[in-house]
Amino acid sequence: MQSSDEMALIKRAERGDAAAFEELMHQHEGRMYAVALRMCGNREDAQDCSQEAMLRIYRALSNFKGQSSFATWVYRITMNTCLDELRRRKVRSASSLDSLLEAGWSPADSAEGPEQHSLRSEQRRMLEKAIQSLPEDMRAAIVLRDIQGFSYDQIAAMLEANVGTIKSRISRGRERLRENLSQQPELFGRGTV
Repeated sequence: MQSSDEMALIKRAERGDAAAFEELMHQHEGRMYAVALRMCGNREDAQDCSQEAMLRIYRALSNFKGQSSFATWVYRITMNTCLDELRRRKVRSASSLDSLLEAGWSPADSAEGPEQHSLRSEQRRMLEKAIQSLPEDMRAAIVLRDIQGFSYDQIAAMLEANVGTIKSRISRGRERLRENLSQQPELFGRGTV
C-alpha cells in the first residue's frame, strides 16, 4: 500500500529522525488541517487539533503496521483528535469567511454583481452552519466524503466503522442538511438543495 520511499520515511521517523517525520507530515498537513477546520468550525481549534494529531501520530508511529495506507491512518488520527476535542468542549461555532476561504471556498466570480456575491456568501455561511449542526458522527462522514472526497472504504477505515454504517451516516446527514437548508427558500430555492 505504501511506496518504498514512504515506508523508508516511516521507518526513519520511527527511529527518531525528525527530518523524516517532518517530511511525512508536510505531505499530509494541508488535508489534516482542512479536515480539522471542517470538524471544528474555526481556525484556532483546527490548528490546535492538527498539532495534537501530529503529536499523536509521532507517539503512535511504531503502531503503524501498514494495514491501511499511511494517509488513511493519519486522517483517522486527525478525525479522532477532532472528535475528542468536540466532545470535550461541546463547541459548535460557525466559521468566519476567512475560514471558508482557507478551507478551499473560492471567492465569487468577478463577473457576478454585488447581489449575486452577497447571495453566494450567505448560502455558504448557511451551509457551513448546517454542517456544524449535524451530530458529530454524521458531520465527520459528510466532511470526509462530500468535502474531502474520500471513498466510503477510506472513510470506514478512518472512522473505524463498517462501510454500511458510513453510507447510512452520509445518507442521513445529507437528508438533515436538505431539511435544514430547505427552510431557507430565499437562499436555497426549489431544486437547489
